[in-house]
Amino acid sequence: MFQREHLAVYFIMGSNNVGDKDPLAVLKAALDGGITMFQFREKGSGALTGKDKRLLAEKMKALCGQYHVPFIVNDDVDLAIEVKADGIHVGQEDASIDEVKQRCPNSFIVGVSATNVIEAEQAAKAGADYIGAGPVFATDTKRDAKAPIGLKGLQQMRGIIGDTPMVAIGGIAASHVSSIRSAGADGVSVISAISLAEDAASAASQLHV
Repeated sequence: MFQREHLAVYFIMGSNNVGDKDPLAVLKAALDGGITMFQFREKGSGALTGKDKRLLAEKMKALCGQYHVPFIVNDDVDLAIEVKADGIHVGQEDASIDEVKQRCPNSFIVGVSATNVIEAEQAAKAGADYIGAGPVFATDTKRDAKAPIGLKGLQQMRGIIGDTPMVAIGGIAASHVSSIRSAGADGVSVISAISLAEDAASAASQLHV
């Protein structure tokens, strides 16, 4: 059962976000450090495809299951259903919430990215379980990232979406967490802050308020 507390420290990662490290080892360390939700985002240069992608997803899901942490798949509805993920996250250019909900089990958590108040309002009205708001700050992880919305953008989204759970993403470091929560987010979502950290467990634990 999804709760907004799951958004506290939301880690996103694919095999190509960890440098020369083992992605499963990085995920285990992050889980040891207390991440509360995980999204498998296998996209971009060097990303796995086909059987290799599915096998990694299955291993990551099993690992998350040991820690009772929800396992979310980015964008790939077929894969999410195939590996019996806990949910799916879609961007504005991906399938609509209606399409996703028609295809996925009722128990699926459905998250939607929003880069402005209009997208956030539409996602909330369409029944998104949570909204991924951002980028809050500039980020190098996503090459197609939109302009940063800042803390003011988060406040505006919170004002328009009411009580819908919201997690902030984009260029976030541990020093930002308190101000991001004060702006109305239920938690922070990061990729490189954990995936490229020397000590992923320590990096994850530092993101808790």
